[in-house]
Amino acid sequence: MNGNRFGRLFQVTTFGESHGEAMGCTVSGCPAGLELSEEDIQADLDRRKPGQSMITTSRGEPDDVSIKSGIQDGYTTGTPIGLVIQNKDARSEKYEPFITAPRPSHGDFTYSAKFGTRNWGGGGRSSARETVNWVAAGAIAKKLLEREGIELKAHVNQIGDIEAPDVSFEEIKEHSEQNDVRCAHPETAEEMQERIEEYQQEGDSIGGSIYFEAQGVPAGLGAPRFDSLSARLGQAMMSVPATTAFEFGLGREAREWTGKERNDDWEFDDEGNPTPVENDHGGIQGGISSGEPIYGEVTLHAPTSIPKSQQTADWETGEIKEEQVIGRHDPVLPPRGVPVVEAMLALTLVDFMLLSGRINPDRVDDQPGEYDTDYHPSNPRNE
Repeated sequence: MNGNRFGRLFQVTTFGESHGEAMGCTVSGCPAGLELSEEDIQADLDRRKPGQSMITTSRGEPDDVSIKSGIQDGYTTGTPIGLVIQNKDARSEKYEPFITAPRPSHGDFTYSAKFGTRNWGGGGRSSARETVNWVAAGAIAKKLLEREGIELKAHVNQIGDIEAPDVSFEEIKEHSEQNDVRCAHPETAEEMQERIEEYQQEGDSIGGSIYFEAQGVPAGLGAPRFDSLSARLGQAMMSVPATTAFEFGLGREAREWTGKERNDDWEFDDEGNPTPVENDHGGIQGGISSGEPIYGEVTLHAPTSIPKSQQTADWETGEIKEEQVIGRHDPVLPPRGVPVVEAMLALTLVDFMLLSGRINPDRVDDQPGEYDTDYHPSNPRNE
């Protein structure tokens, strides 16, 4: 099974199934000298973990991360960072009806058709549980980006037909974590919460979308064509489970604009450098970052595991059956998807920062050959 690695220089390789013993990943390509602790990673994992509110699954996973390698005295060593998160609350027996009778619109049938077998407990490898690894790796990427003055954030901007008005980056930072929906517009968040609870009570689910933005990204990240920043960012976001659409800049709205309306004129900034007058291009022109904020949107469909009775076909018995998915599931995905989208944005950007030489791939202090550093271990016998 391929497709378990993301990144060119900052590489994340993940493992684990929803109801297996543990989830985990290896992060290769993180430069030495980055101060890093389990607490740094845990902060984002706590935003993604299940059971955090009434509109998330009740599965009780603490999602405590353990760093197994790549750290010495609180600093990265430049070697692979091993991260493990134990699964504590798996209940696979509720998935037995679907071993040979695939759940509607899940990966059950397709995984069995491809591999001739599958780990069926909780959806196995196809479960969104696996994104816990992405968020853990993304927390490391965020720390590297922060050193370079790059800041990123996301929030839920639509649930069903309830859409939040445009909000500023500062408002997203200030308000998105103040409600269970993670919407940066408090009044809209209340409406969204009520709508989610309605579907939850009906035994159904609803879709939505997540707006993301990154500020401080330098001009020049990305490569022409197949390794463009937009192409790689699209791959990252379309990898998020349940994603049906990815947009940046004007996105789909661009089809309604004329060339004159969409084109961003140029002017000089205070330092005499060319800068776009507007940013309808979403921070990316010609597949390469322009130095303006990068922003976009990810659409997630409604969760497919719902309590309502649905039809399936059991290939072992030849029967058409009506089954209910009894397990513990989210009625909506964007609230817990916010840190996942942030993680994939961070992983994409930090990879390009390394590829472009903006970050030294060996060490964050960018002092080749210097061995007597502040983060080098000291010999206790010399004290």
